[in-house]
Amino acid sequence: MFTKTAVSALALLIVAGTASAQSEASAYTDLNLRAGPGPMYEIIGLIPADMVVSVAGCLEAASWCEVTYNGMTGWASGDYLVAMVDEAPQPIYVNRESMQIATAVYEDTTTESALAGGAMGAVIGTLIAGPVGGVVGAAVLGGNAAANDPGPTVTGYVLSNPVDPIYLEGEVVVGAGIPEEVTLLEVPESEFSYAYINGVPVVVERTDRRVVYIAR
Repeated sequence: MFTKTAVSALALLIVAGTASAQSEASAYTDLNLRAGPGPMYEIIGLIPADMVVSVAGCLEAASWCEVTYNGMTGWASGDYLVAMVDEAPQPIYVNRESMQIATAVYEDTTTESALAGGAMGAVIGTLIAGPVGGVVGAAVLGGNAAANDPGPTVTGYVLSNPVDPIYLEGEVVVGAGIPEEVTLLEVPESEFSYAYINGVPVVVERTDRRVVYIAR
């Protein structure tokens, strides 16, 4: 039976750069708030679409940013945190220099995290999604995850038939594309498949392999 493994981390966050105060950004779609900067870290909260977060800084080498939402501090994908530039939402990670987003360095100092990461398995591929890649996340499918709920029969089957988790670079959001190397299981008598990816069960449209619903 699938059990979500919590990865606890004692971390040192060093923020440097031109920005002297925290920046603000909005979540482009419903977005996981994680305990650390990566898909294997525990999901500690959810940032709803269009909600504003304070951004302390983003990593230089990976698209993860340390943010605070509703009094909770964690890490979120910088590909889905956006700010308005010339009246259009732009992802903050690729524009962090022009937006003067501070640089963050995350150092995990616990052996527990390394052991848990090894037990969960390696990252085997990369999710295909995001404003950076030209896919506008949930907007492609007409809204947030709730708007694309495939119904209780499909979600009930997915939750009742857990499978081994798969870890992919990037963040799981509605509209994300699942790479071909990932094996998806079919939901009987439906147009959907499913998998457990990055700590959450996801319902996938079978034809184009895009996430249509996240069972949180």
